Amino acid sequence: MGAEKPTVLVVDDTPENIDVLVGTLKDHYQVKAAVNGEMALKIVQSSPPDIILLDIMMPGIDGYEVCRRLKEDHTTKHIPIIFITAK
Repeated sequence: MGAEKPTVLVVDDTPENIDVLVGTLKDHYQVKAAVNGEMALKIVQSSPPDIILLDIMMPGIDGYEVCRRLKEDHTTKHIPIIFITAK
């Protein structure tokens, strides 16, 4: 049995952006998706990914706040985060 694929969490409020990233990554990574910051935080707490691709501009909890909360928590601060944005 081969090694398990690394997990990528894609967080974006635009479904088309999620579709593009999932389509690009799915052959090499296990990809999870969240459509907002609140959902992303719940996913990370229940099943931490190896890396997070995080949109900045989202309604509710934006990407900056999601990043701040994750980096303040000793159980999630080690997870690399790459911002993806139209900004």
